[in-house]
Amino acid sequence: MGRPQGNKKGKETSFGRAKPNNSNSNNTKKAPAKKDVPKEEPAPPPPRVDDETRKQQQGLINIFRNTFSDILSSSSFASTLQSVKQALFDRDFARAFGTEEYLQVYAARYSPTRAVCYASILAGISDHLEPVSCAAPQLPTPAPDSDPEAGPTSPPRTLRVLSVGGGAAEVVAFGAYLAQLPPSPAVHGAVTLLDSAAWGLIVASLTTSLTSTPPPPKNATTSTTQPTDAPLVDPKLFSSAFSQQDVLALDDKTFPPLLGDTPLLITLLFTLNELFTTAGIGKTTKFLLNLTSVVPIGSLLLVVDSPGSYSETTLGKEAKRYPMQWLLDRIILGTQREPIAGRKWTKLESQDSTWFRLADSLSFPIPLENMRYQMHLYRAEDAE
Repeated sequence: MGRPQGNKKGKETSFGRAKPNNSNSNNTKKAPAKKDVPKEEPAPPPPRVDDETRKQQQGLINIFRNTFSDILSSSSFASTLQSVKQALFDRDFARAFGTEEYLQVYAARYSPTRAVCYASILAGISDHLEPVSCAAPQLPTPAPDSDPEAGPTSPPRTLRVLSVGGGAAEVVAFGAYLAQLPPSPAVHGAVTLLDSAAWGLIVASLTTSLTSTPPPPKNATTSTTQPTDAPLVDPKLFSSAFSQQDVLALDDKTFPPLLGDTPLLITLLFTLNELFTTAGIGKTTKFLLNLTSVVPIGSLLLVVDSPGSYSETTLGKEAKRYPMQWLLDRIILGTQREPIAGRKWTKLESQDSTWFRLADSLSFPIPLENMRYQMHLYRAEDAE
């Protein structure tokens, strides 16, 4: 399926450089339960970002700047952001994501960096994504009077994505991934985002920004405006849909309409640890096993979250803490010993801790921060 297991070196992608500390194994380790918080590793030196990468990153940042220009320039932005931060600190997610204003402020502040980072992750696993892009039915045979000199038309392909817990950053990242693919054969991206918060209007606005001609700079004149600027993504090749519902309520009856019958990419981007923490290990395990029982063979599961002690779950009276990665592997890779409905998962790639850094010269109304993450990629296989 392309990339070999275990990738010990940092990758150059279309959107930046990753510097991972990796591990990759299909064998789960003994639970490293602990009470002491380990020291977090220091940040590595910033990578050198070439002009082309900086331009691509700026293009994604502009999507957010254009979509949320009124929010970013609002006199209430700082105070609203502080309220959102407090709600997140209190782990009151219903309050943090409870109003359209809070969602817009959150998206304008936190989603730009994540979108660029997610786009780089998708570019880095493109070898695995290519087989998941399903070919459409063959085009009919050309009519007898058609141009005999015209070459054969490559059938379009479709990459379907179900983003569990997805919102602003995810829809822009998937659009950006499609934009950097070669024009032939054409790949249509169909993205469904699923979350308990009401991201629908924001997803629609960002989709419009992705597929529309970008507005000229505020200080641009008629002579300096470039009318040839094209949308980041061809609107004929990208579609998004949002569904507001509790992901933990999904089961073997409600999952299939979302998953379909052909392989797709399923993502949990900075979502799984939140599920473990807020809903508990039991409900989150049931969610993952329900997904496994109906997932189309050949599908990919991409999990990205905070690294190290930032992604741990407390269990039992002794308050032992278990790393999300250990819990994930124990559940997902446990299907190799005990398949679920004839299905098992195989780990394709794993990175324990990777720094993603933006170009220094990016233009945005507020400061943007770099981020660190862990990443794990699995493929659903026939266990028979």
